[in-house]
Amino acid sequence: MELEKITYESLLSENNELRLQLEEAKDTIEAIRTGQVDAIVVNSGDSPQIYTLKTADQTYRVFIEKMNEGAVTINREGIILYSNSRFADMAGLPLEKVISLSFDTFIPETSHEKINVLIKKGWQEDCKEEIDILNQEGQLIPCLLSCNTLELDEGTALSLILTDLSILKETESQLKIKNEQLEAAQFATEKLNNELEDTIKDRLSDLFLSREHFKHLANNIPQMTWTNLPNGQINYYNQQWYTYTGLNFEETKEWGWQNVVHPDDLQNTIDKYLAALKSGGLFEVENRYRRGSDRTYRWHLNRAVPLSNENGEIVVWVGTATDIEDQRKELEQKDEFISIASHELKTPLTSVKGYLQLIHSYKKEEIPPLVKQYISKANIALNKLQHIVNDLLDVSKIQAGRLEYALTAVYISDLVKACMENAEHIYPENTFTFENQGDFLAFGNAERLEQVIMNFINNAVKYSRENKQVVLKTSRQGSRVRVSVTDFGIGLSEHQKDRIFERFYRVEDKKHITSGLGMGLYISSEIIRNHKGEIGVTSELGKGATFYFELPML
Repeated sequence: MELEKITYESLLSENNELRLQLEEAKDTIEAIRTGQVDAIVVNSGDSPQIYTLKTADQTYRVFIEKMNEGAVTINREGIILYSNSRFADMAGLPLEKVISLSFDTFIPETSHEKINVLIKKGWQEDCKEEIDILNQEGQLIPCLLSCNTLELDEGTALSLILTDLSILKETESQLKIKNEQLEAAQFATEKLNNELEDTIKDRLSDLFLSREHFKHLANNIPQMTWTNLPNGQINYYNQQWYTYTGLNFEETKEWGWQNVVHPDDLQNTIDKYLAALKSGGLFEVENRYRRGSDRTYRWHLNRAVPLSNENGEIVVWVGTATDIEDQRKELEQKDEFISIASHELKTPLTSVKGYLQLIHSYKKEEIPPLVKQYISKANIALNKLQHIVNDLLDVSKIQAGRLEYALTAVYISDLVKACMENAEHIYPENTFTFENQGDFLAFGNAERLEQVIMNFINNAVKYSRENKQVVLKTSRQGSRVRVSVTDFGIGLSEHQKDRIFERFYRVEDKKHITSGLGMGLYISSEIIRNHKGEIGVTSELGKGATFYFELPML
């Protein structure tokens, strides 16, 4: 009986002790679960093992959990005693399944030897190295693994901090690709630069040869030659210029050429020079240059054309000055002869015309019809001859600067209408149309302006053998009135349009041979110039032409 009592009491005592231990374990587990105690529980062997941090506090726990890096604590057997949520995310497992696993579980087999060496070193000293972590889905995550020892109540543990390098590696990869592309671009650029240098050397060599060739040619032609920049500054003269002027480059460079131009010709030369630079068209002017040897002035014909690059931009002008002193003297002698001959011819022509009129009006005896026909034809030929003589006289007056006439207010529309009525009587086979856009008043000489309009009409009829329609028109052009005559004849080429107002120039081809000396448009241009107006032509070969002049309106 006594033995049974002792046994029962001992069992009861053990039971109470076990109950207290269980309650204590429950309290410990609850404290660990709620964070009241920083500890790690590891199931090893027959019973769980608890590890607590010596210096841990709540702030440290919060810091570890908020880290962007994965944090793991392992013991010497490589068992994970602690893991933060970030490492669990990297591993692709719930946090509770990560703890108590071997750290090797998350290392690919090919890196087991490497991680063992690193961890062994980590127990001795702080160290770090790049290594791949294998997650649950079989993906490798590149990480920087840092090893530091950590003191726990139960002994020393190894703290592993894993920094995800995925973004860094991707950036490095992209950077590597960009660097490779950059290297390729640099190689291509270097190759292009080398090719460009070779091309430049070849071009410079060609340019040098071309320049020397140009200088050789320029120095061996009789004309004075120059080149100028688009802004008008002269940057080159040939040897003939220096020989003629007796000056050097420094004295005549840029705009220094003005000092050798005759004062009476300077303004006209500058105006035409600037106009050509602005329009990009042909520069042409006659002026006098002072010769250095005897200080005398000689007439020269100046022409310059622009040279453009592949983009159509003017890069330089090339000009020549040709001595025309002797030709002008010959022309002056011809003009003097023409003037004298015209005056001498005018008197007998007037007499012949008078005699023909007397014969035609003879009443005492009946004049045979055939004789009357001859008299009529003689009058037509006489009128043509008289017209030529009058043109010659006008040309001689123009050359002598004596083409003068009185200017008054002229109603342009009435003048054009009167010219059209005259043309209808002279050319009954043609159809004339007048397009009048207003009553315009201008300052001019009605007789001379009529001479210009009739010249336009005569040419329109002369060069329109098939289409007999001629259109006369007046219109406003800003502050000017324009008078134009349009035909639908053979038209003009670009070359013909450039020369049509020159003295003695006639438009001819194999199909159209016309009479006249080619002075009508030259005289017309001088008349309009004296009216401070503008004369011109628009035309296309084979599609007719429109001659016009413009005068300032009152």
